[in-house]
Amino acid sequence: MTSPPPLPPWLTRVGVFDLETTGIDVTRDRIVTAHVGVLDHHGAEIAARTWLADPGIPIPAGATAIHGITSERAYRDGAPAPQVIAGVVAALRSLLDQGVPVVAYNAAFDFSLLAHEARRHRIAPLENPSPVIDPLVIDKAYDRYRPGKRTLEIVAAHYRVDLVGAHDASADAVAAGRVAQALAQRFPLPPSAAELHTRQIGWARAQAASLTDYFVRIGRIEPTERLDGRWPVRDGDAARQGASAGSL
Repeated sequence: MTSPPPLPPWLTRVGVFDLETTGIDVTRDRIVTAHVGVLDHHGAEIAARTWLADPGIPIPAGATAIHGITSERAYRDGAPAPQVIAGVVAALRSLLDQGVPVVAYNAAFDFSLLAHEARRHRIAPLENPSPVIDPLVIDKAYDRYRPGKRTLEIVAAHYRVDLVGAHDASADAVAAGRVAQALAQRFPLPPSAAELHTRQIGWARAQAASLTDYFVRIGRIEPTERLDGRWPVRDGDAARQGASAGSL
């Protein structure tokens, strides 16, 4: 049995980031839990921080059904939202300032919602966060025609990455980081995290355009509507944000 190829040097230490939220609208919904960690070259988490926030609004039953956090628990045990958002932004900024890539599955959702939350609470947002690694975008780029959904659970299973406790911010963040490392051992990724970041911008734009055309054909959206393909941060002025693209 052959050993997997070695990881690129820039993937031997990566940050991981995930949010669980009140919903999928990046402009209006709020952070409920957040996780920022660091994985080593074995995929072991060597540093981690998890936050539980009181989002300041009721958590819909549908969101609670996904991540398990009720409004009552968030109000009782959560820290004030501005404190949590400032902590998450600071943790990510520290990693990026050190040149450590940050992995986030469907990164445009998490980074966009975090940016809107930061502005809502008058916290300086991350400006053009880079380098970011998005296993969803990479998987679609290198294995475009594989049938089936591309949720984190399904993609993790495809690359033989264990995901126990899906929709827990910690579990999802770590699994996403390990999927990124698995992708690097399967496909010829660019030689640097910076180049990969740049390529993902174009891939995400093309993927959104292709998905838009498909949705128009099946009547899911109007021909005048477009999914927002900006990555890794989307503004709130596009016709549709496409926040749930990772579930397709």
